Amino acid sequence: MRRSLQVLVLSCFTLLVYGQQPYKPTSADIFDAIQKSQVLGSVLYVAAHPDDENTKMISYFANARHYHTTYLSLTRGDGGQNLIGSEIGELLGLIRTQELLKARSTDGGNQLFTRANDFGYSKHPDETFDIWNKDAVFSDVIWAMRKTRPDIIVNRFDHRSPGTTHGHHTGSAILAFEAFSKVADPSVYPEQLKYVKTWQPVRQFFNTSWFFFGSQEAFEKADKSNMLSVDVGSFYASKGKSNGEIAAESRSFHKSQGFGSSGNRGSELEYIEFIQGDPVTTEDDPFKGINTTWSRVEGGEKIGVMLLKIEKNYQVGNPAASIPTLIEVYDALETLKDDGFWIPMKKKEISQIIEWCGGLFVEAVASNYSAAPGQQVNVTLEAVNRSSADIQLINYQMRPGGPISEVDTTLNFNQKINFEWPYAVPVDAPFSSAYWLRKEGTVGMYSVENQTLRGLPEAERPCQLGYTVRIHGKLFTYETPLIYKRTDPVDGEVYRPFEINPPVFLNFTDETLVFGAQAPKTVNITVKAGANQIDGRIKLQAPTGWEVSPEGIDVALAEQGQEQLVSFTVIPPSESGIQHIAAHFIDKKNPDQAFGYSAQVVDYDHIPMQTVLKDASVKAVKIDLVRADEKIGYVMGAGDKLPEFLQQIGYQVTLLSEGDLTGALSDYDAIVIGIRAYNTNDRLKFYSQNLFDYVEQGGNLIVQYNTRFRQNLDSKMFSPYPLNISRDRVTDENAEVRILAPEHPVIKGPNPITKHDFEGWVQERGLYFPDSWDEHFTAILSCNDPGEAPLDGSLLIAPYGKGWYVYTGLSWFRELPAGVPGAYRLFVNLLSLGKRAEP
Repeated sequence: MRRSLQVLVLSCFTLLVYGQQPYKPTSADIFDAIQKSQVLGSVLYVAAHPDDENTKMISYFANARHYHTTYLSLTRGDGGQNLIGSEIGELLGLIRTQELLKARSTDGGNQLFTRANDFGYSKHPDETFDIWNKDAVFSDVIWAMRKTRPDIIVNRFDHRSPGTTHGHHTGSAILAFEAFSKVADPSVYPEQLKYVKTWQPVRQFFNTSWFFFGSQEAFEKADKSNMLSVDVGSFYASKGKSNGEIAAESRSFHKSQGFGSSGNRGSELEYIEFIQGDPVTTEDDPFKGINTTWSRVEGGEKIGVMLLKIEKNYQVGNPAASIPTLIEVYDALETLKDDGFWIPMKKKEISQIIEWCGGLFVEAVASNYSAAPGQQVNVTLEAVNRSSADIQLINYQMRPGGPISEVDTTLNFNQKINFEWPYAVPVDAPFSSAYWLRKEGTVGMYSVENQTLRGLPEAERPCQLGYTVRIHGKLFTYETPLIYKRTDPVDGEVYRPFEINPPVFLNFTDETLVFGAQAPKTVNITVKAGANQIDGRIKLQAPTGWEVSPEGIDVALAEQGQEQLVSFTVIPPSESGIQHIAAHFIDKKNPDQAFGYSAQVVDYDHIPMQTVLKDASVKAVKIDLVRADEKIGYVMGAGDKLPEFLQQIGYQVTLLSEGDLTGALSDYDAIVIGIRAYNTNDRLKFYSQNLFDYVEQGGNLIVQYNTRFRQNLDSKMFSPYPLNISRDRVTDENAEVRILAPEHPVIKGPNPITKHDFEGWVQERGLYFPDSWDEHFTAILSCNDPGEAPLDGSLLIAPYGKGWYVYTGLSWFRELPAGVPGAYRLFVNLLSLGKRAEP
């Protein structure tokens, strides 16, 4: 699997893209780090989601100005769509977290979050704050400001325009605006002051652009008397790239959202509007009057002089020549009064630069990618000094729980040494998993009790190798995460994070079990050994009224990684309802010990592999359904799971390829086009006429939502009659749904639809509804968010020849996987149109 090189950001929030290849700085990178060590300025950029950030601004501040630049994304983007896979919700949030880390490792910024959960689109910040715990999110914004001590704060969005854009967007700006005047108050969240100090930023800006004015022309005419222009078109000779090229590479890591970007070169202006703090004029620098030199630290002037001398005398072909004077800087730093921020940050930077100048490479590789608590893995330590520097490896220790090994070995030039030993993972070691997912949260918030974890993009990897080296007579202590790597015949050296996992995993084959009748269903569970010699029994725990057989199934797995499929038969009760069924592993040697964890592996080329532990349980939904058809053709869209859920309720689903779409389609009772299929497959438009012919001859075609704003999608590509896709959406999942065509066949049956079928929907009603359409269409439903005008475009049906054409913006991709009964009943009616009614 391909893995991109990481870029280590020198800061107190050093970003390690765990499981990626180790950073191997060039001499030019080291020189840039020496320049950065001389700058003591901090910027905090604030927005709501991954991909909201302006990577040009972040890269400019981090690289051209060498400021400590941090992006605070209030959420992890859980509520978005996924263009590269089927993960949504918290798993999508995990992917987008890692995409942000890759973006920051590219543009030189740092990354922080709050505990806010992206619950989906919100039209007003009041709605956002009602679902979030506003006070808790506000405390996290204050925490981020106290941790990063920004001299200036830049908001991506305007706090003065509630209701004009996503409520999360405006909400992020409102919280940042309010925090500016509160962060210095010790009575505001005083519990934080155990770890950080109060802080007062100097000024705050809004990073505006033509987008907020509706057009480039309108922006050119706008009053800019309160705006500063910043030329972000810098060229970095040491990198061989312009700022716009780095920013595009950074933004292109938002692959799950389809934000691939092309780089640009040359002068380019960004505009920031002054919001509050010390005033500036349009001709001023954003940092006007702010001391960003070493003289801002008591006694620090000499440090600046020493570092400037190191920069001037730096030898590109021999970075090790700078080590003696860098050590002098480090020693001088130790004599300064610790300010709790710049001194520890710069000590860490200088220490890292010294290691880099020494060409020191130290890596700890495990013999397996995971181990259970109490289990052993072999660890190989590789150390090599690739410079003329005088370096000795003094000791090393695997943490947690490993002993200190004293070696006191000289690392001769380019002579690799290895140490190998068995490492026993402590029996009380916690399992590896995303820290914000360990406890159950709410719709709007993740639960994180540990103050020091709040805001971190991820926790430190569970096992770290600490090692002490003597460099030119000075002791330095470093650490590196334990990793696993292998050699792939195609991709070469492939890295993976080392993880501490349960001894056994129980993964249900289906994430939701949907019973369309009171008939037995086979429930499959894959049992995977996380350790050797697994011997026990699998049991299902089902609610009253649900029948499970057999009572238990024995499993015996000799080796870690071995799998066994076990099958139970489950019969639902006669009444409809939603329940949960849990699985447990009972250890035969220790019957009092039970494990009930599932593991979801998220594996994409552009981010490190992630394993998410969850309770081994599955939602079980009993619905009374009547179907009138059997064979469904399905064209996959983006992040699409509907075929598996249609199969669960008895349909024969065939995934249609481009070749299939050129042939006869009459065998299918209905054909469904997945979400955003026309956005993600440019060639799909070439098969539209054959699909229309299928409908005209008596077929039933259901097209789920698309967008037109990035591709200018024309409705004739996917609809036999004109319609106009808008940005209209209903974000309140409990919004009233009114049936406009109660006598339409889709409402009459085979499952009669009433207002009760719109209860229990999740996240939203739907999105990107058409706002105008041809007279052949019948609008079936009407709904709207509170206080807004009715929207009638969520479900449009038109007769076409002998068949039916359906366009729908309802969020089937969320509702069916969530097991919403009414959504199943209505979707079955859509599929049944061709069998029940003549147009």
